[in-house]
Amino acid sequence: MPRSISLPAYDRSRLSRGIVHIGLGNFHRAHQAVYLDDLFAKGHDHDWAIVGAGVRDGDARMREQLRAQDYLSTVIELDPAGHKARRIGAMIDFAEVAPDNAPLIAAMSDPAVRIVSLTVTEGGYFVDPATGRFDPAAADILADSRQPGRPVTAFGAILAALKARWLAGVQPFTVMSCDNLPGNGHVTRDAVTGLAELSDTAFAEWVRGNVAFPNGMVDRITPATGPRERALAAEFGLDDPVPVTCEPFRQWVLEDHFTAGRPALEEVGVTFTDHVHAYEAMKIRILNGGHAIIAYPGGLLDIELVHEAMADPQIAAFLSKVERDDIVPFVAPVPNTDLGSYLRLIESRFANPEIADTVRRLCLDGSNRQPKFILPSLRDNLASGRVPEGLILECALWCRYCAGTTDSGAVTAPNDPNWDRLTIVAQSAKDDPSRWLAMDDIYGEIGRDPRVRSSFTKWLNALWSRGTRSVLEDYLRR
Repeated sequence: MPRSISLPAYDRSRLSRGIVHIGLGNFHRAHQAVYLDDLFAKGHDHDWAIVGAGVRDGDARMREQLRAQDYLSTVIELDPAGHKARRIGAMIDFAEVAPDNAPLIAAMSDPAVRIVSLTVTEGGYFVDPATGRFDPAAADILADSRQPGRPVTAFGAILAALKARWLAGVQPFTVMSCDNLPGNGHVTRDAVTGLAELSDTAFAEWVRGNVAFPNGMVDRITPATGPRERALAAEFGLDDPVPVTCEPFRQWVLEDHFTAGRPALEEVGVTFTDHVHAYEAMKIRILNGGHAIIAYPGGLLDIELVHEAMADPQIAAFLSKVERDDIVPFVAPVPNTDLGSYLRLIESRFANPEIADTVRRLCLDGSNRQPKFILPSLRDNLASGRVPEGLILECALWCRYCAGTTDSGAVTAPNDPNWDRLTIVAQSAKDDPSRWLAMDDIYGEIGRDPRVRSSFTKWLNALWSRGTRSVLEDYLRR
C-alpha cells in the first residue's frame, strides 16, 4: 500500500467474530467499523470482529465486492484541510445472502456472536407513521409470521437465531440498532417482539425478558458512493469499487445495556450514558431536521450539492431562522452540550465543500423521514400555543417538491418509496392544499389542526404562484 494510506495496526488473523452486522452500507463502514478498527489498534477486544450480513439482493453484490478485497474497506475522510485515507480491517467475513436467510441465521446462532447490530434505514422497521408503533399487518411481517423458519426480514432472521439459541441453551445476543430513529432500541424491540407475538407468544415473552435492545445515537455524514468517490480512492492508488467517503466528525452515544458483554468502545470515544434520548432528540431535530430544511428549497431551485445550498444566502438564512425560532427552543437540555454551539457545528458541517453530498439524497424518503425529523418539533410548537411558520413552510416545500417538477420545470425523478402516491396527492393539493395534510398516516392530528391548515395553505399557494425564491424572501422578512 502507498505510505499515504493508514492500514490496520493489528494482526487481522488474530481477530475472531463477535458481532453480526445487518445492512452493511456506507454508514456502517464509516462509523461502527471505524470505532472497532480504532479499538483493535489499541490491542483491545480482538474477539469482537464483524461478520457482515444483509437480506436484500444488493447486499449480495456488496458481499462479492468486499470478499474480493479480504473484507477491507477504504474510508476517506474529507477534511477541507486535506483528505485522509485508511483501510478498515474490523470485518472478517460476510454471511452469504440467501432468500431464506439460512446463512445469516446460522451466523447469528454461533455462540461467539454476542451482538447483532443493524443499519436498515429509517423505513426498515415496519413502523406505522400514523401511530408511531410497529405495524404487524405489513406484508413482509405477515409472511414471516406464517413461515418463521424461512424469514424474509432481518427481524424474522433475528428471531429464528434467537429461538435456535434458546432451544440450545445458549445465551441470547444483544440487538443494537444503529439507525437514525427516536428511541431506536425501543423501536427495534417492538419490531422483534411484535413479530414473535404473531406466531409464538411464549417465545415473545422470553425475548422481552432476556434480550437487550440498547438505545443509541449515531452521527457521521456519509455520501453515497459514485464515480467521484471511486476516483478519490484511485488518487490514493486504490482500485476499490466500493470506497466510503465521510466527514471528519463522528459521534456515537449508547446505553450501557448489553445481554452478553460488549467491546470497550469508551476507549475510542463512544459515550455511554443513561441520557441517550437527549442526545438523540438534539441530533434528529437539529441535524436531520436541518437536512430537510435545506433539501427541498435546494431541490426546487435545481441545486445539486448540499454545500452549494449552504452557499445560497436565502437557503442558509432559512435554515438558521427555522432552527433558532422553531427547533432549538424545543430541544431539551443535553449533558455537557451547548445547543447554540451544536447548531453552529451543524451549519459548518453542512457547508463542508469536500463532502459533495447531494441535495437529492437529503430529499430521499420524506414519507419516512418527515414524521421522525420534522413533525415532533412542529407538534411541540403547537402544544406551546405557537404556530411554527418555518416548519410549516418546510412541509409545503416538501409537498411542492413531490409534485414532480422544480421551479424551472425540470422533472424530478422518483425519490421516495411512496413516490407515485405522493405525486398524485401533491398535484391535487395545488388546487386544494388540505389534501396533502389529509394524509393521516403521515400527519395525523397535526394535519387536522386549523392553525396548520391555514398556514400551510398560504405557503403552498404562494410557492405555486410566485416560486421558491419569492416565498423564502417573504418568510425571511417576518
